[in-house]
Amino acid sequence: MSRSTPGFWRRTVSLLYESLLLLAVLMIASFIFHLIFRDINASYFRPIYQFYLAIVMGYYFTWFWTHGGQTLSMQTWKMRIVTIDGKNLDKQKATIRYLLALIGILFFGIGIFWALFDRDHQFLHDRLAGTQIISAKN
Repeated sequence: MSRSTPGFWRRTVSLLYESLLLLAVLMIASFIFHLIFRDINASYFRPIYQFYLAIVMGYYFTWFWTHGGQTLSMQTWKMRIVTIDGKNLDKQKATIRYLLALIGILFFGIGIFWALFDRDHQFLHDRLAGTQIISAKN
């Protein structure tokens, strides 16, 4: 079975669209967090807040990846995430992919730019997690 990998720019535009959708999710999550934790000057506030946002983002991505293999942006751009052997991601694989992507993006986006030099044009987190983005059949 031949699976086509969407081009780098198509995946990058999808990431930009995803960031807008994620921004809306994080704004709602931040509003809820600030209703609960009102002491923003406390020394513990910032690390707890950042950890909370990382958990919210992780839940967002892993839920979509394990329920159909597509986030809202991936649905729009007709892409899916699957394992190397073409299966749907389980929670463990999705969590590993999320954590690797987070690390790769925090290191100046190296995980994204990796695709420009990868032999299969995969992102670094996909290469390490044993996953791949493919064109959806829709």
